[in-house]
Amino acid sequence: MLNFINLSLKCPKCSHLLVDKTKLVDNVPSIKLNISLGNKEGQIWLSSIYGSYNYESSFEILKDQIATFKCPHCAQELTSVETCSECQAPLVDFHLIEGGKVSICSRAGCKKHSIEFEDLATAMYHFYNEYDIQKFTPYEAAAAKHSKTKHGITDKEIIESGTFLNSYCPYCRMNLISNGMIIFKIKKDNGELGILYLSPYLNVFKHATTIQVPEKYPVKEISCIFCDHSLVAEKEACPECGSQVARIHISAMKKLLDFKFCTRKGCTWHGISDEDLAYVMLEDSKEW
Repeated sequence: MLNFINLSLKCPKCSHLLVDKTKLVDNVPSIKLNISLGNKEGQIWLSSIYGSYNYESSFEILKDQIATFKCPHCAQELTSVETCSECQAPLVDFHLIEGGKVSICSRAGCKKHSIEFEDLATAMYHFYNEYDIQKFTPYEAAAAKHSKTKHGITDKEIIESGTFLNSYCPYCRMNLISNGMIIFKIKKDNGELGILYLSPYLNVFKHATTIQVPEKYPVKEISCIFCDHSLVAEKEACPECGSQVARIHISAMKKLLDFKFCTRKGCTWHGISDEDLAYVMLEDSKEW
C-alpha cells in the first residue's frame, strides 16, 4: 500500500530539494532533474508519487536507453553503488527528507525501484498521512449539512471534499474499491493495456497507473475490472477540455448516483447528472 505515497526527495550530494512545484506530473509537484542521453542534454520531471512511472522530458527518451541524471542545483551526477537486479543498468539514488532513500533504474522502461526508510516510525507516518488515510470529513457529517441558494436553504445533501465515495460499476454492480483505491482497466490508442488506480475520496487527486500515460493524454478506453464493460459515456464530452468522460455509480442518500469524470490525464472535471443535482450537490472544487 506504500505504492502511492507522495515523496519529497533531495539531492544526496548537496541536499537540494528536487521538488518542482511549477511543473505537475500526476497532478502533483514533480521531481526535477537534469538528464543527458548521448549528445542530448535537457530536463526531466518525474512523478513524485512512488509507484508511478509517469514523467515529462525536454526531449524524447526511447525505451531501453540508459540516461545519466544530475542535480539541477549542484550539477553533480546522481549515482548508486548498486546496479538494477532486473536489467543490470546503473541505479540512481535520492534521499528522503525524512530519512532514507529511493532508488530507480536509469534504463527507460525498466520499472525497478525501491524505497528504504531509516526507521519504522517514518514509514508509518507516510502510511497514515500520505496514502489517502487522512482526516477526511465523515460521510455522516457531510450528509447533515445543507446548502444555500438564491432561493434560500435547500434540502440538498452536500457531498464534501474528502468524503469517501463507495464506487460501483453501473453494469455488473460490483464494488470497484480494491486496497483503498478505485480500480479500472484502461487502454491507450496504441492498444497498450493497464490498470488505473484513483483515490476514492472526493477532490483528492492521487492516482497511479501500471502503464505510462503522459500528461494531458486521453486514454482510449476505461472499463470495469470485473465485467470488462466500457465505462465511457456515449455522446458526452468533458465541458472543460472536450475529451470523453467515464461514468460510474457512487452511493449517497441510500441511492446510487451517476458520477462522471474526464478521461484526459490532467483534466480535473467531474460531475453528476442533472437529475441527481436535484437531490445532491458536490462541494465546489476545481479539480478531480
